[in-house]
Amino acid sequence: MSTISVRVSPEENKLIHEYASVNNLNLSQFIRDAVMEKIEADFSLDEDRILNALNRSKNEKRYDHTEVWKMLEV
Repeated sequence: MSTISVRVSPEENKLIHEYASVNNLNLSQFIRDAVMEKIEADFSLDEDRILNALNRSKNEKRYDHTEVWKMLEV
């Protein structure tokens, strides 16, 4: 198992420790869970963006290169 160090201000340190203590949480597990939740949320957002773009692309008009050249008067 690896260790990751994180720098926080004294106020942030106090808040994190107090939150973990009040909620009867293991500090390492609490921080690990928070980081993993953030990563999973970002992956979910990326997946949603990809699916939305795919759905939008199905409804968009497509042009072949000759049509584009004609529109651009090339």
